[in-house]
Amino acid sequence: MKSGDEIMKAYGPVPSRRLGKSLGINNIPPKICTYSCVYCQLGATIKTQVDRREFYKIDDLLKDIKRKVKEAEKNRETIDYLSFVPDGEPTLDINLGKEIKLLKPLGIKIAVITNASLLWREDVRNDLLKADWVSLKIDSVNEKTWHKIDRPHRSLKLKGILEGMLEFAHIFEGELATETMLIQGINDNDKEIMAVANFLSELKPDKAYIAIPTRPPAEKGIMPASEQSINSAYQILGNELPGVEYLIGYEGNAFAFTENVEDDLLSITSVHPMREEAVKEFLSKARSDWGIIERLIRENKLIEMEYQGKKFYMRKLAGRF
Repeated sequence: MKSGDEIMKAYGPVPSRRLGKSLGINNIPPKICTYSCVYCQLGATIKTQVDRREFYKIDDLLKDIKRKVKEAEKNRETIDYLSFVPDGEPTLDINLGKEIKLLKPLGIKIAVITNASLLWREDVRNDLLKADWVSLKIDSVNEKTWHKIDRPHRSLKLKGILEGMLEFAHIFEGELATETMLIQGINDNDKEIMAVANFLSELKPDKAYIAIPTRPPAEKGIMPASEQSINSAYQILGNELPGVEYLIGYEGNAFAFTENVEDDLLSITSVHPMREEAVKEFLSKARSDWGIIERLIRENKLIEMEYQGKKFYMRKLAGRF
């Protein structure tokens, strides 16, 4: 990676559960953001701001991206999405809409992963309308909790952000996803999650991801929600909307048929908890028996939980052995 103004503005392609093979676009220098989230894997925000501006020249950004695309083609690597996933909040880039438009002729779908904090602005909504796939962050719909977990710029108002999300969702014709990061003792209780679920039922995303920190967070003492809380969140959100999935750090062959019962079970349960009856049916089809479940539990690879009188099985979270 180069330094200063020569920092690389495109990276990958990298594997992504949500987006297949994704070529990342870094349109924001580290670490300029509208939030200073306690769990951020990039560390503390260096500069919190809400004013949009140009960070890199459009031509420089496009040059880096096109070079990476050519390299991938030369190496016969697939690129499913060009993804704006920078070292800060991508919508702070005032050229975002122009960049998306200029990238369209490459014939590759375009994704933007945003914390949604600027969706109260019409120009930001208009820019994002040009993308094919957009992910919005919704960690809480409670003002106090939102401040505690996301630590927004002092000028931001949660009510306006939520209204902006709903307005965007109403007119967006692409695929809409949401991501909710669950932090132990902050937003992982049923009351918080139910409030998010009620909002999501109105937003109607195509996918609603439940996430936890999987890398060292910006603040000490920040812990991911427990397996039980994650499973509970899945059930609560699943009662309100379809398309709920985990996003807990296991990339790769989720739902791929490998003919390896253990690999398949672990990949599926890292995305969805499986009910006991679903596991039994799966094992029957795979011509396997319950002994593999007992072994995976003994090896701390799988965990058994109970919710509303039913047993569920989920992949054990990394680092909790």
